Amino acid sequence: MCQRLTHSGTLELPMPSCVPFEQLQIGQTASLGKTITEADILLFSAVSMDTNPVHLNEELAAETLFKGRVAHGMLCGSLISAVLGTVLPGLGTIYLTQSMRFRAPVRIGETVTAVVEVAALDHARKRATMRTRCLVRGKVVIEGEAVVIPPGEAVVAAAETPRAAE
Repeated sequence: MCQRLTHSGTLELPMPSCVPFEQLQIGQTASLGKTITEADILLFSAVSMDTNPVHLNEELAAETLFKGRVAHGMLCGSLISAVLGTVLPGLGTIYLTQSMRFRAPVRIGETVTAVVEVAALDHARKRATMRTRCLVRGKVVIEGEAVVIPPGEAVVAAAETPRAAE
């Protein structure tokens, strides 16, 4: 079951949402936070096949400009996908493009907050351009832009329809 957005501002919903294009407004924001763990890095390395020692080997990573291990940039950036796909616009969103600029490293134990903001609306094509950022302690570590197709009314209606007990 999804909740609909009926106001502008920051969403802080405990459950997934579905915000159709017609309900989006410039300036709406949503965010999700996650503390990066050792397990996250190991699992992301396995799934992505990115076994760069800067993520996995403290001794070798200490010799880099980061002076120690850092999380994969794409691991942190994937939190943007979580916000877009589950909160704003939410369930049923189709991700078309994403640009990212990596500004600072993220270390194990740091909490990354992914923030998306509706930056522009293309009414003719029913697409939304979203400003995207990831922050650690208020500092931008990733910034960029995404273009998405928000869920249509049919997706929202289906998500709001209670399922029969299986």
